[in-house]
Amino acid sequence: MAHNWGTSTRKSRLPGDWKRIRRQVLERDALCVLCRVRPSTVADHIEAMTDDHRLEALQGVCEPCHRQKTAREAAAARAAAQRPGRKRPAEQHPGML
Repeated sequence: MAHNWGTSTRKSRLPGDWKRIRRQVLERDALCVLCRVRPSTVADHIEAMTDDHRLEALQGVCEPCHRQKTAREAAAARAAAQRPGRKRPAEQHPGML
């Protein structure tokens, strides 16, 4: 899964021990917590667009489920951006680092 990090600041905001955190999440959640069928390959932030990197704020998911979740979150963000007074979050999830 390719990410467009060219304009994102998410990668630079990851903690220095992100690889260790990601490994812990994927070990804890060996199977995708969304479909419970495929192995987890992505450390996903449960809440969209957050910088909360605590283990309890992350979940292991498979790539297909992550793509679907991200698409739903992006659609919700676009809809919110169309409402007055709301601002769309500008960045994507860094779970595949």
